[in-house]
Amino acid sequence: MIRKERKKGHVWAHFKTVVKSNNSHPPVQCKYCCKNYQRAVPERMQAHLDKCPKAPSNAKSQPKQQQLINNFNGGHMSEDRNGNILSSQHFIQRPQSPFELQDSEEINMQIEYSDQSETPNNIHHLGYCYQYGIGITKNETRAFQLYKEAAEKGHINSKYDLGRCYQRGVGIEKNEIKAFELYNEVAQNGHITSIYELGECYQYGMGTEKNEIKAFGFYKEAAEKGHITSIYKLGECYKYGIGIVINKIKAFEFYNKATQKGHITSIFKLGYCYNHGIGTEINKIKAFDLYKEAAEKGHITSIHKLGECYQYGIGTEINEIKAFELYKEAADKGYTISLYELGECFQYGRGTERNENKAFELYKEAADKGYIISLYELGKCYQYGIGTEINKIKAFELYKEAAEKGYTIPLYWLGRCYQYGIGTEKDEIKALESYKEAAEKGHTSSLYYLGECYQYGFLGTEINKIKAFESYKEAAEKGHTISLYELGECYQYGIGTEINKIKAFESYNKAAEKGHITSIHKLGECYQYGIGSEINVIKAFELYKEVAAQNDLINNFINFDE
Repeated sequence: MIRKERKKGHVWAHFKTVVKSNNSHPPVQCKYCCKNYQRAVPERMQAHLDKCPKAPSNAKSQPKQQQLINNFNGGHMSEDRNGNILSSQHFIQRPQSPFELQDSEEINMQIEYSDQSETPNNIHHLGYCYQYGIGITKNETRAFQLYKEAAEKGHINSKYDLGRCYQRGVGIEKNEIKAFELYNEVAQNGHITSIYELGECYQYGMGTEKNEIKAFGFYKEAAEKGHITSIYKLGECYKYGIGIVINKIKAFEFYNKATQKGHITSIFKLGYCYNHGIGTEINKIKAFDLYKEAAEKGHITSIHKLGECYQYGIGTEINEIKAFELYKEAADKGYTISLYELGECFQYGRGTERNENKAFELYKEAADKGYIISLYELGKCYQYGIGTEINKIKAFELYKEAAEKGYTIPLYWLGRCYQYGIGTEKDEIKALESYKEAAEKGHTSSLYYLGECYQYGFLGTEINKIKAFESYKEAAEKGHTISLYELGECYQYGIGTEINKIKAFESYNKAAEKGHITSIHKLGECYQYGIGSEINVIKAFELYKEVAAQNDLINNFINFDE
C-alpha cells in the first residue's frame, strides 16, 4: 500500500530542511534565526516562530497576529529604556490589515499608495508596518521616511515615533537633540508618552542637560494622566532620590499602584520591597509570590530571583533542582548573573551533577560579558585548577582586573598574590596596600589579616596592638569567625585593650557557635577555670569532648581528677 504524502502546512514555508529525508519529521532550521530542530514537529515549529524576534509577522500564528493587531489598534506600541511596553494613549485608525494579505510569500503592500490611503493615519500605519516587519519586509529607513511624511501633515503619533527614531537611530543617524525637540513639541499637545519621554531625557541628559527635578516633574505629570510606566518611575524616584527626597514608603506605594495595573517590572520591584523590607514589613512569602508572578510574565530578573528563592529557601522550601532550572532559563534568555550562578551550581553540584569544566566555561562566558564577580571566580579557577589547567599568572591578572573594576574581594586575593608571589613577584608593600584597601571597604578577612599584621609586625608593619584590637573588633562585628576568637584573646590577655574576661567569654562563645574548634576549646577552659563564667566542669568536659571528636585529640586534654 502506497502511503499518500501528507500536505505540509503554512509553517513549513519558514523552515528549511537540513537533511533531505523521506521521514515526515526531518531535521529543520528556522530561515530567520537559524535555530535547528532535530525533529520537525509543526506545533513546536509554530511556537518557535511566534517567539522568534527575526521572523516576519506573516510567519506568526493567527492568535499571535491578532495579538499584534490588538496591540497596534489599542495604542501605539513602543518600549522605554528598560524594555517596558508603553502605550501612547492616542488611538489610531487602522486601514486594511497586512495580515489579510498573508497568502503571498513577499507581500506587496496594497496600501502604498492610493488616493484614499494617503491620510496621515494610514501613512503612519504603513511606517509602523515597515518598522516592525508586519506583513512586509522590515525596512527602518522607509519607516522613518513615512513617519516624517505623516509628521509633516501634523500627525501626533508620527512626531512621537520620529523622536524615537532619532533617539535610537532607527532608519536615521542617532540625534538625541532632535528627539528631545520632537518629544517636547508633542508633549505640549498632551501626548502622554512624550511627557514620559521628556522625563527620561531630563533624567539621563539625552538631548538636553540632566535635570532630575524636571524629570520627576514630567514623570509625575504623565503618571497623573494614567501612564503606567511613569507611575513605576515615580516609585524609582522615591526609592533612589531622583529629583525628590528618598521616601521608601512612597516608593512602595507607587510600585504597588503600577503592579495593580499590570506593570511587570513593578511586580518584581514590589517583590523586592517585601523581600528586603523597603517601605513595608519584610514578607518573604509575598516576595516569592510576586517574583513568581513576574517570572511567569517573562521578566528575566524575576526568573533569576525565583531561582535564588528556591536556592536559599526565601518564602518557599529549598529546592536546588528548581533553582538550577530557573538559573538556566534566565541564562538562556541572556541574563548574565544567572550564567555565574549556573557556574556555581556546576562547581559545587547544586541541583545538578558536579562538572568543573562546565563551571569554568560559564564563569568565562559571564566574565566575557562583563560580570565582575565571574572575573574573580575565573581567577580562582586558574589558581587552583578548577575546570582548567593551573595558571597562576592568569589568576593574578584576573584578580587585578576585577579589583580595578571595583570588586572588593579580589583586593584580598591580590594581597595574597603579592605576599606569597602567586603569579607575580613578591612585594610586601603592595600586599599590605591591597589588604588595607580591602579592609577600608569592609572586607572581613582583610580586616582580620590587617589585625595580624599590627599584632605581630607582618609585612613590615610596625606593631600596634591597639590597631590590631580595632581591626579584629571591626571584623568580628561583621561576623568574621576567627576575628571573634582573636577578640576573645585580646579581652582575655589585654591585647590593645583592657582585660575583660566576661567579654572574652562572650567572644569565644560566639565563635564556638559558628563551629570554630579553637574557640570551643577556649570555651571549655573558661568553664573549667571560671574565666568570665562560673566554673562548670561538666560543660567543660562536654566541650573538650566535642573538640576531641573533631580532632581525635582526646589524649591531649586535661586531667579532671580535681
